[in-house]
Amino acid sequence: MSQTMRVFVLNMRGEPLMPCKCAKARHLLKDGKAFVACKSPFTIQLKIATGENRQPITLGIDPGAKTIGLSASTEKAELYSAEVEERQDIPRLNSDRRILRRARRSRKTRYRAPRFSNRVRSRHKGWLAPSVEHKVATHLACVGKIRQILPVTTIVFEEAKFDIQRLQNPEIAGIEYQNGPQRDFDNVRAYVLDRDGYTCQHCKGKSGEPRLHVHHLQSARTGGDAPNNLITLCATCHKALHAGTIRLKRTRGRSYKDATHMNILRKAIVQRLKAAYPELEIRTTYGYITKRTRQEYGIAKSHRADAFCIAGNMGATRLDIYYFQKQIRRHNRKIHNLTIYKGGKRKLHQAPYEVEGFRLFDKVLCEGYVGFIFGRRTSGYFKVCTLGGTVLSKSIHCRKLRLLERRTTFLTEVRYEGGASSPR
Repeated sequence: MSQTMRVFVLNMRGEPLMPCKCAKARHLLKDGKAFVACKSPFTIQLKIATGENRQPITLGIDPGAKTIGLSASTEKAELYSAEVEERQDIPRLNSDRRILRRARRSRKTRYRAPRFSNRVRSRHKGWLAPSVEHKVATHLACVGKIRQILPVTTIVFEEAKFDIQRLQNPEIAGIEYQNGPQRDFDNVRAYVLDRDGYTCQHCKGKSGEPRLHVHHLQSARTGGDAPNNLITLCATCHKALHAGTIRLKRTRGRSYKDATHMNILRKAIVQRLKAAYPELEIRTTYGYITKRTRQEYGIAKSHRADAFCIAGNMGATRLDIYYFQKQIRRHNRKIHNLTIYKGGKRKLHQAPYEVEGFRLFDKVLCEGYVGFIFGRRTSGYFKVCTLGGTVLSKSIHCRKLRLLERRTTFLTEVRYEGGASSPR
């Protein structure tokens, strides 16, 4: 059995109360005893003083490197269910920024020797890579937003620990953990050359070129320097590959970046949750317990379902709809594109901040369906899509759109259990 989504309630001071049914919220708004505080998720704030009876609410968090599962429930009912899609563009943007800064410093300033004692890693203990730090901040932001609308009393967090070496070699054991394939090699490049037999993997030495290079199958800024992302090429084939005259048949091996991130995330998030909310009970659980609970109750696999099992209130009635949220950039400060055209010119990257009263990613009503603005033209015609990628209109005039909400960092869309977006 499932239930429909409820309306979140705040008291006169803006503190969260237990949610109510839609009919009760409708009467409160009609009688002027409350007003709409937020539309996504729909929240009302009372204008009158009422009793503030609260029940124990447990928030289950299914952490992820790409998607976060959230579920808040009491012993009787699930009150909140959501999946949050995190940003994945942090490494690419940091790489672009690094390229621009190096070029600017080299042409406008004198040479300055690097000062390693002034680096961020040296000055701050517990430093995390920007991509990992952003994911930790996203988890904390999601918890903070839920605590603004629900009086959460307990947080249960699933610790996801991955043995990357066992993922690569299931039969590894004992001292083999210390004797990896790169043992006795000075660096990754030396290992890759030896692995490939000091032979070009494209022409197999037919070009006669003695110089060997190590090529990244996937760009270094996104794929890293893992051995399964590197291949040996001779200088001739390497140059031809970048010129576009030849193609490689090989693709990079399996990436373990997400598993590595989760190994770092699990401790950092728990430590910061305990520091941020010392008044709450914060517990941890493990993936095998979540899997066993989900199979025992016959629940289909999903991030929000895992979060529901993590919360532990298995007697609660589950929601039949949930919130799907997509995280976006707050600001876009890049003025020009990186591509340089004839004459040394670069095109402007920034579009107008507002066109005909609409901004990028604003939530609008388009032909009876709720969507988001993903493309704008100065002529007043916009492209409207759902967060799932369904195109509602490739080109619709602004007069046929109705603004529902201004864009925020987390774009919110209501979805049914089957995965479809909600219409009007």
